[in-house]
Amino acid sequence: EHMVESGGGFVQAGGSLRLSCTVSGRPFNFYAMAWFRQAPGKEREFVAAISWSGSRTYYADSVKGRFTISRDNAKKTVYLQMGSLKPEDTAAYYCAADPGSGIYATPASYNYWGQGTQVTVSS
Repeated sequence: EHMVESGGGFVQAGGSLRLSCTVSGRPFNFYAMAWFRQAPGKEREFVAAISWSGSRTYYADSVKGRFTISRDNAKKTVYLQMGSLKPEDTAAYYCAADPGSGIYATPASYNYWGQGTQVTVSS
């Protein structure tokens, strides 16, 4: 499994970014996908998840209403549209995949991980 995140960068508070995670090697269509983030000195934190069909999504309370997860199975890509960014959103963002029907908020539920992309939000 090979997963590559992109789209991170530096943005001012209130701005927007769109992260992408492209998967190769395995049948992406049957994988639940998620985004997590990790700030320096903190544990990895759940951000959002989406079922294999895209019909179900789940968000952390801290990003609900500001972030949107979506997927394009034809492109084997999952997206995280981030808006109204805050300095506390600063972290390395990781995509994760699980070959199952459920969507979960715990890192241990996911078998495959990308290398991460850094998002920095200035105040």
